Amino acid sequence: MSTPEGQTRFPYVIGQVRSKLRSDKPSGKYVLQGEYANTYFKVDEISGVIHGWETLDREKKSTYNLTALLVDKVTMKTLEPPEIFVIRVIDVNDNAPVFKQESYNASVPEMSKHGTFVTKVIAEDADDPTMSGNAVVQYTIIQGREKFSIIEDTGAIYTAVSNLDREEQASYEIIVKANDSPGQNFGLWSTATVTIHLKDINDNFPTFTQDKFTFDVPEDRRVGDVIGKLSVIDIDEPQNRNTKYSFLKQMFEEWFQIKPNPQTNEGLLILKKPLNYESNNKVFRMTVDATDYSIDVGAARPDKRKSLTEVLVNVLDVDEPPEFTKPSYLFQVKENAKDVLAGTVNAKDPDIAQRKVKYSLKPEREDIIINKIGSIVVKKPFDREENPWHNLTVIAEEIDITDSPTGKSSSAMVYIQVLDENDNAPELSYPYVPRVCENVANEHIILNISATDKDEPFQGMKFTFSSAGHENNFTVRDNHDNTASIKVKNGVFNHNEAKFYYLPIIIADNGKPEQTSTSTLTITVCKCDEKGEFTFCEEAGKQHATVSVSTIIIVLVSILLILLVILAVLFLRRMQNKSPLIMGKNPAEIHEQLVTYDEEGGGEMDTNSYDVSVLNSVRRNVTLPRYDVDPGPILYAQVQKPTRTGDMFSVIEAKKDEADNDGEELPYDTLHIFGYEGSESIVESLSSIESGSSDSEIDYDVLNEWGPRFKMLADLYGLEQL
Repeated sequence: MSTPEGQTRFPYVIGQVRSKLRSDKPSGKYVLQGEYANTYFKVDEISGVIHGWETLDREKKSTYNLTALLVDKVTMKTLEPPEIFVIRVIDVNDNAPVFKQESYNASVPEMSKHGTFVTKVIAEDADDPTMSGNAVVQYTIIQGREKFSIIEDTGAIYTAVSNLDREEQASYEIIVKANDSPGQNFGLWSTATVTIHLKDINDNFPTFTQDKFTFDVPEDRRVGDVIGKLSVIDIDEPQNRNTKYSFLKQMFEEWFQIKPNPQTNEGLLILKKPLNYESNNKVFRMTVDATDYSIDVGAARPDKRKSLTEVLVNVLDVDEPPEFTKPSYLFQVKENAKDVLAGTVNAKDPDIAQRKVKYSLKPEREDIIINKIGSIVVKKPFDREENPWHNLTVIAEEIDITDSPTGKSSSAMVYIQVLDENDNAPELSYPYVPRVCENVANEHIILNISATDKDEPFQGMKFTFSSAGHENNFTVRDNHDNTASIKVKNGVFNHNEAKFYYLPIIIADNGKPEQTSTSTLTITVCKCDEKGEFTFCEEAGKQHATVSVSTIIIVLVSILLILLVILAVLFLRRMQNKSPLIMGKNPAEIHEQLVTYDEEGGGEMDTNSYDVSVLNSVRRNVTLPRYDVDPGPILYAQVQKPTRTGDMFSVIEAKKDEADNDGEELPYDTLHIFGYEGSESIVESLSSIESGSSDSEIDYDVLNEWGPRFKMLADLYGLEQL
């Protein structure tokens, strides 16, 4: 069975099912089973007519599978085998073509030829393509057909003209219609918009914005500066702007150059040669053309292939500094010459005023001066060996009629080369230390020597070597190659008789004037083994040190004076040695004083093992009278030194009493205070014992007999007696 889609009047008849048994069995009825049975599709129980109760859409479902049955009304048992059938939905042109895109974007180069492909549009129709052209699509342009065309069957769009100019219109918008059922009045359709952009090509020549460009340029502009800009118009897009500039007359290329600015495409007028207002070139009048050699000539307009303009450059006068005739000067001067002219520099004012120029050196020097005309004079002689080149900076300063500086100045470098003169004698290359075995044979070469010269070497420079006097044991042989050999003349030396020999050598050069020098070689005679290897050599400096006569006299006089002083001291000490040392103190006090005194620092280092029995034994055998001391208030520093035997004990007691009774001094200025100075102190003793022994007649040399432990006391009192 079949039925058209899209019916909206219900119910509508689709078909009918029949059975032969229906008339024989009135109790039978028709029943439908299958897809959408009894909903979309219903059957009349008696007649078997099938009706549709819904609008069918073929594009959603085109066929329905159903089963027709004849059953008993009461028992619902099948009275006849079921029959399967299909209801097919017949297509109706109810769908318009639909474009895949609502809008399209395409591009094509400008000035393309007629028939150039642009793009393609596609529309699809959902109807049945087998039904009377319901799904056949046909394309047409309903807007923009003057410039573009379309293939009706495929939707391909092409250019319809060949003069599409981007500079006139950059894009076009066309409307394409897609229609189905061509040739029939009931066809459906839809539209799409296509935007076509024209891609730029280099088809336009640049043109100058002005017929004449004028630039005023000061003459002091530097080479490489941009002195003007030539503006042009190129309506192509920036990537297609390749303007080239040139002069119609090549003579101006010596002075100027025009480079295109890649960002703005304008021409940059660049200075290639310095301008000079004072010369004849005060005005430059040039014709410049602008063109594009990469342009598409076929697409370009032939009437505008080149653009010309006039460029006028006016050179302006500027007060310029003086100009030297050369950027640098090289002069030569012989060494050792003074008050000589090295050379002359020259600078002039390039302006029309032609002002005077004053010269000066920077920095100023005492040995070189420059005068007002630019002459450089060497006042003091140069030494090439000290400095072979002298580099100067000469300042040229412009001055007015009152000799006042105008502030305009320039500089130039001056290089003075000092030419060499043969004013240095040759010398030995090294401080040679020749040695020879005492049993050496005659004619044996013990050393090869060479020479150097501080003067500048020249081609053919030679040194000659010779002996300064009568040769005894050694001789000098010139090798004529700027070297010499020292040979043994009379061999077999006795090391015990003479250990050193002196050979004076004269070295001369062949310069003008000739220079000579004399050098002495000290040849050491050494003991050697059987193989001729040195076993013992004395140093010449230790055995033959030279001393002047005046030095010897001074040394002898000094020794004599020292002997006289020693004899006088010994005589005085012998006069004072009359009695042995007597100490007037009990053993405990003596032991305490010795221990405390030693701990002042720098003393005997150790007092723990002192044996003071010697002092005690001496004290028991000596009667010590007490020194009467006035207890009155006297200064601590005014205590008199002991003058008699045994006065030391009294002096110590007096000092102790004075310190205890002195309210202005420290209360413990005693020998115990000195004991805390520290072990091994480098300062001298502060004890008052030393100050009280100066005038004593006691013979303190007895301390030397008591052993090394009393050496410090013996030295102190012994020196005091001296």
